[in-house]
Amino acid sequence: MIERKTSLEKVLAILNLFSEDKLTWTADEVVAATGYSRPALYRYVKIMKDAGLLVADSRFGFTLGPRIVELDYLLRRSDPLMVHGVPEIDSLAQCCPGNALLVRWYGSKILCVYSAHSGQGINTSYHRGRPMPLARGAIGRSILAYLPKARLAKLVKSRVDEFAAVGFGASEDEIISNFSRIRNDGFAVAYGEVTPGVVGIAAPVLDAKRSPVASVCVTVLGSQLEAGQIEEISAKVRQSAHNMHMRY
Repeated sequence: MIERKTSLEKVLAILNLFSEDKLTWTADEVVAATGYSRPALYRYVKIMKDAGLLVADSRFGFTLGPRIVELDYLLRRSDPLMVHGVPEIDSLAQCCPGNALLVRWYGSKILCVYSAHSGQGINTSYHRGRPMPLARGAIGRSILAYLPKARLAKLVKSRVDEFAAVGFGASEDEIISNFSRIRNDGFAVAYGEVTPGVVGIAAPVLDAKRSPVASVCVTVLGSQLEAGQIEEISAKVRQSAHNMHMRY
């Protein structure tokens, strides 16, 4: 039996075509990617243009529209994670060297939604809204460690090579064991996996059902860390994450 998509699903499928690798789409490209007829495509595009979700240009094709920016502004003011998380991240940046980040987990992606830095801030290529690596670094691990066992096992099985490439375990069992250790500790630490020479220390933000929704992270140059400082920073990161959990 062929499963038919609703009009809403077809509109969302067009939005989901846009990525960092491909920021503009022509009508021919959208038709080829979605299989929609051209009359149907233009019907959906008109709806999206009228809503401000798309901009159409005869020279460049379709790009995302200004309504996206407006929604982002509203999200910053309404999302409980942002409302309660921004002061926590600002506070972390004042007491820890390097960068403090709030990273949202949704679907199978993680992306930075807010960041602040001390006077010793580190240049990063993962700014607000850009998806971050899931299998590399402390942020992804702090979240994945709190997934239900069956879901974590399925994800690990599909990414064994990625975890192995950064030394997080050579087998599914070893990787799962390392995640159990992170869950017991309440935080994750990674050394130079996302940015060379930078240490990441992250703890998960949990919702009322104790499911991970985000991560709090501090990144600091390894050369600036002193003995015992990882333990000191991890305690502050865990406290900030806990404070958000209590308000989420």
